[in-house]
Amino acid sequence: MGRSPARIDVHHHVVPRAYAAFLKEKGIRPGGVDVPAWTPERALRLMDRNGIATSILSLSTPGAWFGDDDHARRLAREVNEYAAGVVRDHPRRFGFFATLTVPDLAGSIAEAAYALDTLGADGIVLLSNTAGCYPYEQGIEPLLAYLHERRAVVFLHPGELPADPAPGIPSFTADFLLDTVRAATGLVLSGALEKYDGIRWILAHAGGFLPYIAHRVLLTMIREEPRAAQAKAMVLRKRERERRLDVLRRFYFDVALSSAPHALPSLLSFADPTHVLYGSDYPFAPAPAVRFLRQEYEDVALKSHQRAAIDRTNALALFPRLAGRTAP
Repeated sequence: MGRSPARIDVHHHVVPRAYAAFLKEKGIRPGGVDVPAWTPERALRLMDRNGIATSILSLSTPGAWFGDDDHARRLAREVNEYAAGVVRDHPRRFGFFATLTVPDLAGSIAEAAYALDTLGADGIVLLSNTAGCYPYEQGIEPLLAYLHERRAVVFLHPGELPADPAPGIPSFTADFLLDTVRAATGLVLSGALEKYDGIRWILAHAGGFLPYIAHRVLLTMIREEPRAAQAKAMVLRKRERERRLDVLRRFYFDVALSSAPHALPSLLSFADPTHVLYGSDYPFAPAPAVRFLRQEYEDVALKSHQRAAIDRTNALALFPRLAGRTAP
């Protein structure tokens, strides 16, 4: 078992049987892989073997919207009520992020209200894009305004790029990372991240490669500024650099599929240390992969307080209701 019996996993996908059957009927392979089987019992075994006390469930790509708003509303409600039922059955072990119906705006706001107020959702999951619609686009602003007012935690999970995948490369391998970077960068450059700062955004997979290209985003920010601000950035380089990079550091980052010894130090060198969270990506990352990456993560030289923060205490700041929950 992993060293921490109290991990909080913010990146764990629920796959209701009816939803899996629907995807298979349509021939959809999320991220370029087969739809995995998932049950609470299998999930609990995986959690116990990897020191995970609580998992926050979320629906992965392709989400609930397939071109018809009414169907999306029914599907999102079914998924959310299923996830809420899992939490009711295992209140110490699970939470959930509610699925919405983006780009159906009215349906999304209504479902967010129902999930947060009636079902007790811990937050919301949004895809980096749905049918080419990104969460920073102007048409989505009313939803962001609502989630801002609710001070919601929003888990931003990658969707399929609005383009054909490269031959021979599953989209989860690289395209997912790019789409996360697109969505996160758009939230920064559009001003939405600062305007709707009541939202706590969690970026999946260490933000794609956002920490690695933070200075490219910084230069893009400066490029759009008046010349006086550009000149100030050159004269007061270090102060002005950090002031702009601190905008990007508002994001939270999970370490799902990104906890290897070469990736984690890069994330930790950039991110706010209180904004890094444990994630497994189960069951799209099958049990052997979860174990392998958990072991890789445990091989990284971290101080005890750093590991405790990633494993649990950073998540408790977002989900205080989970305090005191430990694995049996």
